[in-house]
Amino acid sequence: MIEVQDIHKSFGEVQAVRGVSFNAPDGRITGLLGPNGAGKSTTLRVLYTVIRPDAGSARIDGVDVVANPLAARHRIGALPHGAGLYPNLTARENITYYARLCGVEKNAIEERVAGIIDLLDIGDFADRRSKGFSQGQRTKVALARALVHDPKNVLLDEPTNGLDVMATRSLRDLILKLRESGRCVLFSSHIMQEVAALCDDIVIVAAGKVAMEGSADAIRERTGCDDLEDAFVRAIERVEPAQ
Repeated sequence: MIEVQDIHKSFGEVQAVRGVSFNAPDGRITGLLGPNGAGKSTTLRVLYTVIRPDAGSARIDGVDVVANPLAARHRIGALPHGAGLYPNLTARENITYYARLCGVEKNAIEERVAGIIDLLDIGDFADRRSKGFSQGQRTKVALARALVHDPKNVLLDEPTNGLDVMATRSLRDLILKLRESGRCVLFSSHIMQEVAALCDDIVIVAAGKVAMEGSADAIRERTGCDDLEDAFVRAIERVEPAQ
């Protein structure tokens, strides 16, 4: 479970996050939505333990990400937007390296890596150097790295960005399987169709604040909009009125 309580983060004079709070429970998919510059990626970076909030707190399965960042990292699998691979390593070597970094027991690494390669159907290129991989192949390998230590919480930042239709469908199926296995899944996306199809709960962020949260149906009802995209715009306009 992921718990975010009143976090703030500024970069100089820019207030990127101004009091964001939400919970992402186990066994559910929580969508983190918002326009560019809303504070989504900054919030995710706090959860990744890449940056420290100026105020507020965030916990991963009860572990404070500031007080105990290493323990928090062991509880998450993160796929940041634009995550890169080591180009001169094969897909298998990239995944194996991350398994070692994440503390997977040495005698279990080979089996764990083979299992994740099979799960994500990347066997055809597992032993090729990642230099020259397609966007879909890079995303699958980056996701394999994020999942190889069997984390209970999975954070995905625009995971289908740049993927073709078949790769997107495959990734969506995997996200649903992660939920069915009881994991907490938190992901950001700009694609309303994707959000409507996958998310149990939605958190809409605008101007560094939570503009609205709830199920897709609840958000549509609260905004008086039948279409989720229209509801998203209406929720944002409550925080950022149209000019």
